[in-house]
Amino acid sequence: MGLKLFNTLSRSLEEFSPLESAGRRVGMYCCGPTVYDFAHVGNWRTFVLADLVRRTLEFKGFEVTHVMNVTDVDDKIIQRAAASGTPPREFTGRFEQAFFEDLNTLNCLPPHHRPRATEDVPRMIALIEKLIGRGIAYKAADGSVYFSIQKYQAAGGRYGRLVTLNADGMHGEARINSDDYAKDSAADFALWKARSPEDGSVFWPSPFGEGRPGWHIECSAMSMNILGPSFDLHIGGEDLIFPHHEDEIAQSEGATGKPFVKYWLHGAHLLVEGRKMSKSLGNFFTLRDLIGKGFTGREVRRLLLTAHYRETFNFTMDGLHGARAALARIDECLEKLREIAGSAPGGGGENSGGEGGGDMLRQFGGALDDDLNVSAAWASVFEWVADLNRGMTEKAIGSAGAKSALTAWQKMDSVLGVGAPSDAKVPAEIVSLMAARQAARKERNFRQADEIRSELKARGWTVEDTPKGPKAKKI
Repeated sequence: MGLKLFNTLSRSLEEFSPLESAGRRVGMYCCGPTVYDFAHVGNWRTFVLADLVRRTLEFKGFEVTHVMNVTDVDDKIIQRAAASGTPPREFTGRFEQAFFEDLNTLNCLPPHHRPRATEDVPRMIALIEKLIGRGIAYKAADGSVYFSIQKYQAAGGRYGRLVTLNADGMHGEARINSDDYAKDSAADFALWKARSPEDGSVFWPSPFGEGRPGWHIECSAMSMNILGPSFDLHIGGEDLIFPHHEDEIAQSEGATGKPFVKYWLHGAHLLVEGRKMSKSLGNFFTLRDLIGKGFTGREVRRLLLTAHYRETFNFTMDGLHGARAALARIDECLEKLREIAGSAPGGGGENSGGEGGGDMLRQFGGALDDDLNVSAAWASVFEWVADLNRGMTEKAIGSAGAKSALTAWQKMDSVLGVGAPSDAKVPAEIVSLMAARQAARKERNFRQADEIRSELKARGWTVEDTPKGPKAKKI
């Protein structure tokens, strides 16, 4: 069975087959951050999903070109930059840098291309000119340019590809049409927003007059510039299905006359502690908030990859503690395997004890083939870990078998991306307490050693005694 994905465009599960004739190259676009603040955990669920998709495709032998835009001009950016007294580029630069630092903290692969909206305005203007030339966009009296849904449909276009719409329900849109522009129809959306006093220095010259691009046209121009007029995969949160992605399809296909994207993937909403995120409820968290609470990027990533991407997911502090415990199980098993792999061969062959990689990788890959069923993939990992622990306890796994298991894990982690814990993060005072405990043990002062262990536990650490010496582990 090949990889199957739920395509929002067809509202069905489809076998993934790239547009490229050889079937190995994949063009993938993910709507990136709007850089006016730090990304929150709801945002990160989408970006970790995009990373999972890319890693899965590469695991299966596809060659992926991954594009993620940076929206560095919109109403909120202009308002917040002005309120802070900071030039817009300096204002957005701070949050753009923070975003990619956080992306690295979550061990997400960096996109191959990350175009900024402000650097692609000429392409957006050219795309708008095409739409005007084809008679499906028009300039309003104030200099703003709108996409006409009625004219698009009259020309043979279909509006409502990703969602079922009625005429009265079209465009309950605030982000683009928050200004009171004189458009022909309430359903039409802005391609170019005429300069207003509130925009300050944020404007560009154009054939339509001074102004700035609308949000939707930014993604169409940036994605098609790098990936071409038709590409394979577009990813985003379900909140972007309408109007953003619906408008992307209309304006892109309206300009080129070609199908825009073959597969659309959308991640479901994320709740925090069972409720919609809200600063007033105290359940609004950025990644940096969680790191400040003592959690790691790999723990946050593990939790975000717990549930299927199309399921609404409840993100909780208990869930993060569970992610820590789950990763500790894997880490402990891998550490034992490394010790065996580095020892002389003996007791068990390459596939003894169920640790051999072939069957495990097939089971793991089969779960991913089922619309990225990461829950089933994790289940297979923990069943495998239990088998390995049983085999090591029974001394049925030798060096060759341990090496085979470690190789299998490397391939699975190329998708899961949780990596390994960093020993460098053990605080100096914890290292000092461990050394004092070890000295007390050598002097056979076990009471003092126990007291130090209790002190370590009170500080959130435990000590594991191994043949290579004591190791600190975060509780």
